[in-house]
Amino acid sequence: MKTAIVTDSTAYLPPYIVEELDIHVIPLTVTIDGKAYEEEVDLKSAEFYEKVRGEGPLPKTSQPPVGKFVELFESLKADHDTVISIHLSSGISGTYAGAVQAGEMVEGIDVREFDSELSCYIQGFYVIRAAEMAKQGAAPDEIMAELAEMKKTMRAYFMVDDLTHLQRGGRLSSAQALIGGLLQVKPILHFHDKVIVPFEKIRTRKKAMKRIADMLAEDAENMPLEAAIIHANQPEEAQIWKAELSERLPDVKFSISHFGPVIGTHLGEGSMGLGWVKRRS
Repeated sequence: MKTAIVTDSTAYLPPYIVEELDIHVIPLTVTIDGKAYEEEVDLKSAEFYEKVRGEGPLPKTSQPPVGKFVELFESLKADHDTVISIHLSSGISGTYAGAVQAGEMVEGIDVREFDSELSCYIQGFYVIRAAEMAKQGAAPDEIMAELAEMKKTMRAYFMVDDLTHLQRGGRLSSAQALIGGLLQVKPILHFHDKVIVPFEKIRTRKKAMKRIADMLAEDAENMPLEAAIIHANQPEEAQIWKAELSERLPDVKFSISHFGPVIGTHLGEGSMGLGWVKRRS
């Protein structure tokens, strides 16, 4: 018997990795003008940003129904005895809680949930590591212990281009958004205690990205790292940043990912992120 690895669509994993490592993905939903889309299934990122550009109402996002988890966990029982279900932070979504609830409803398989306490491809680092270990035959306890160890060195920072998305979505106060807009502040944000909070206020986009890169460089002096550049419909800028960072930090393994529809709803087009974790020895 085997261990199945489950995650949600906000990990924004490339399809080839999902297929290669046999990862099971539950999609979240984004609703635009009354029409619901399963992200990364019915609606890709580039199309999403095209649809929401302008002054229209902010899309609504929603977690997967518990029944989706139940259906998947039930289907995995035939070939697996354990599920490790890794999800975006419980502080910004009920997705993790839904997985927990479903795990309690399904009998005949051991479901273990893991709260990444963040999101996007940084969440994906956990998923990929777990899937690689499962494929190698690692025991569930060993995988869960590795995920807990990863959390000690996991870092994720992001810079938003327009604070109004966070404010309209309830992730930032109106006063913070107004002040930031007036001063042209590009705040560096991060996850703290499972929610998105300001880390530092930087006056320009260029300086904000340099500050994040400097923090990566500091950690890279002490341990081997893998890192991910994450962009909100800025693929060319992401490639340029990767080239600059790779030249500066040749020992860091870099990937490029994106903020898809659900996370992009709250951060807005133009946002950039960078996250990293200690590489497995």
